[in-house]
Amino acid sequence: MTDDGALSRRNLLAAGAAITGALTGAVGLAGRASAAPPAPSVPADTGAVQGNRVMFPNWRGEGDKPPAPTPAPQPVARRTGYCVVGLGRLSLDEILPALGQTKHARLAAVMSGSPEKARLVAQQYGVPEDAVYGYGDWDRLKANPDVQAVYIVTPNAVHKDNVLAAANAGKHVLCEKPMAANSAEARAMIAACERANVRLMIAYRCQYEPFNREVVRISRAGEFGRPRLIQAFNGQTSGLPEQWRLRRALSGGGALPDIGIYCLNGVRALLGEEPDRITAQVYSPSGDGKFAEVEESVSFTLSFPSGVIAQCLTSYGVHEARRLTVHSAGAEIDLDNAFAYTGQRLFVTRRSGKIVAKDERMLVHKNQFALEMDHFARCIQEGRRPRTPGEEGLQDHVLMEAIYEAARTGAPVKVGPPAGAGSGLDVTRGPEPEEAG
Repeated sequence: MTDDGALSRRNLLAAGAAITGALTGAVGLAGRASAAPPAPSVPADTGAVQGNRVMFPNWRGEGDKPPAPTPAPQPVARRTGYCVVGLGRLSLDEILPALGQTKHARLAAVMSGSPEKARLVAQQYGVPEDAVYGYGDWDRLKANPDVQAVYIVTPNAVHKDNVLAAANAGKHVLCEKPMAANSAEARAMIAACERANVRLMIAYRCQYEPFNREVVRISRAGEFGRPRLIQAFNGQTSGLPEQWRLRRALSGGGALPDIGIYCLNGVRALLGEEPDRITAQVYSPSGDGKFAEVEESVSFTLSFPSGVIAQCLTSYGVHEARRLTVHSAGAEIDLDNAFAYTGQRLFVTRRSGKIVAKDERMLVHKNQFALEMDHFARCIQEGRRPRTPGEEGLQDHVLMEAIYEAARTGAPVKVGPPAGAGSGLDVTRGPEPEEAG
């Protein structure tokens, strides 16, 4: 660009300075003519400390949604220290990165069967060398006061041994779903944690995720009438025949305990009820070696005492889709990507005057793993029962065993709430989780 065609950078800067000086002078003259407006109690852009957080006033106009409160994480030294047990795909892709978004939890240690991998991951996340453990190092972990909780992220059939070892080490336990390989193991895990006086929570991340929680709120509030029918679907394709999920000895089953459990648990959490009758079908394609030990697809129907019927399908043999739909007299509530890690979209279809409207409810996406880890951290710090304790995981195992039995016999199986659980809603759950700040 030449000087003939436009102002040079130096000329632009000089012009800006001149304009700024003129404006400053004008403001000074205006200031002598009228008093300056009073300063707000909380500075508009710098904020002010109130209690344990920095507060800002709402700077947006009436037409916009007010911003969420500014995050107020706990001081690092007060956060609950986690040891992540098992450094597979879920830990490395989701859980460890999510700890960077937590406000009440922190990564204090790692445990793995691969020393090389454990050392590398520890270096990547700033874990001290003496906080790197092998699967035989539970006694050494027990002596580490920096670790208050463990997050079990190993194959299903190993969960029981891991949880018993953690309880013996005096550490609180967050365990991935499904809780175990069967209901007998789940009962042993609950008993061990009770004896050791440590808390046990099952990682049902969707029960802490904002969109799933909003579907629960709408449905239970009867905003469009009470639910009548529910459809839940969770499916994906499964390649790589060598993976542990296709080996019954490690997984305890196929699509049902791995991804179908989201449908089962999601419907139970939505209603707060326990089903009283189950019918089911199981299918695996003949000649496909991947499904020689576990099932490919499961269809099951849950009938509830209130009259609600839930139709659930899960499969390892279909294009990825994860949906939850609630039908009532007044509306259809549809949550797309319901059980996925991200990408949830919530739609409500209903009559609006003379037309049928499909509205999208816009919520803020939050990391589900961070939410669940923060919830458990607060339960430990405040002595509260988790929303999804061991009893929640046990009930899903009892119901999954009923699903397999219904499919095997072709006859309905009667089920119900756990013995001695009492009446009412959410008999297997703790108090509602706090809203994430």
